[in-house]
Amino acid sequence: MKRRNHNNRQVELPNFCHLGVNLRITLTVEAALVAGVVARVADAQAFWAEFIGLSALAQPALLLTLLALCAAGRWLRSQPYRLGVAFTLALGVAVPMLVTLWLSPVLAGGETYPLIGVALFSLLLGAGLLAYFNLRARALSPAITEARLQALQARIRPHFLFNSLNAVLSLVRSDPRRAERALENMADLFRALMGNASQLAPLEDEVALTRAYLELEQLRLGDRLQVAWHINKMPADALIPPLVIQPLVENAVYHGIEPLPDGGEISLNLYRSADKVHIVVRNPIATDASHHKGNRIALANIRERLLLHFDLDAQLKLEPLGAVYQVHIVIPYTRERTQPAPARPHRR
Repeated sequence: MKRRNHNNRQVELPNFCHLGVNLRITLTVEAALVAGVVARVADAQAFWAEFIGLSALAQPALLLTLLALCAAGRWLRSQPYRLGVAFTLALGVAVPMLVTLWLSPVLAGGETYPLIGVALFSLLLGAGLLAYFNLRARALSPAITEARLQALQARIRPHFLFNSLNAVLSLVRSDPRRAERALENMADLFRALMGNASQLAPLEDEVALTRAYLELEQLRLGDRLQVAWHINKMPADALIPPLVIQPLVENAVYHGIEPLPDGGEISLNLYRSADKVHIVVRNPIATDASHHKGNRIALANIRERLLLHFDLDAQLKLEPLGAVYQVHIVIPYTRERTQPAPARPHRR
């Protein structure tokens, strides 16, 4: 369950199973320990002795807390936001207190740390971290970023729109079924572009949208546009940020196919390896570098949304491979929705 902030962005708890979240929490805890020890001791020798002793207690507590939060993460995020925060803080306080009761006598030679101090430290640090993750999510998707996203969604290059309409008109009498199919593809594309891009979407839906876009482009490019799909190992139920594949393919058409007199082939390879989903898009590199000198708004937007959804667990790599340009996206395999998606319209 989520609530919305003043920018109308959904606010939810972080995913405690993500590497980036765990890394930030670990570094923050270590920094807090260092600050606490520096405030208590006067010389370097005493500092290291005190710091090592506290770390020996804090690290097992932190590890068990993160494991508990990861295990309970899906349930915590299903609760109303404030209730989820309360349960998260309760768990973040209870685990360190239990670990302190268990390990403190052994590690401290019989001396126990005051539980009230452990509880207060854990509560303040946990509240600060949750506030940080909340602010970070807002900073990654403020009004200006959402405005850029809406501009990206709303923009279909005028020549693409007009050429598609002209192609449809040329088919109305000669091939009415294909013309009808093209209009349906345009409707699907516009519906997706105008939709809510903050929710994860099934990979199979994104593939269907990309196919619809490519069918429209093939109306005007004909045999110049060849497409090779490698989706035998695609996890159809995987959830990804929407409008990731289609903009990549649009860039591939615009920068790789259109400048070439004979066109070329776009290759899409979607597969799962262990707990990761791989999306690989390849297109030929045009020899005329002056043609369609590219802006990178689409790629920057995709990178921002991958960071927002998956933090450091997602990668976007751009690689020129000889005569081919490759975009490779790696994201965690997940089937957990941020919220129920609207029903898909039924196509005849």
